[in-house]
Amino acid sequence: MTASKDQFFNATKMSARDKAEATDHTARAIIADEAKLREKKTEKLKALRLQREAEAKPEPPAPKRKRKASARSSAQ
Repeated sequence: MTASKDQFFNATKMSARDKAEATDHTARAIIADEAKLREKKTEKLKALRLQREAEAKPEPPAPKRKRKASARSSAQ
């Protein structure tokens, strides 16, 4: 059996509206999948961050430095 172009190509043409709908449907599906993956990753990272913060010891605040008097104010 030999291959013919009818086996590989659709003989009927799709209308522009059908093509647009197919493209729109595919694009929306891809965007929805990416959003799900992004939300899942965000939740995972947030849980890890909260766990790390809970395990970490609270650091004491750094002591504030006193400003040195400038030469101009001490000369007056």
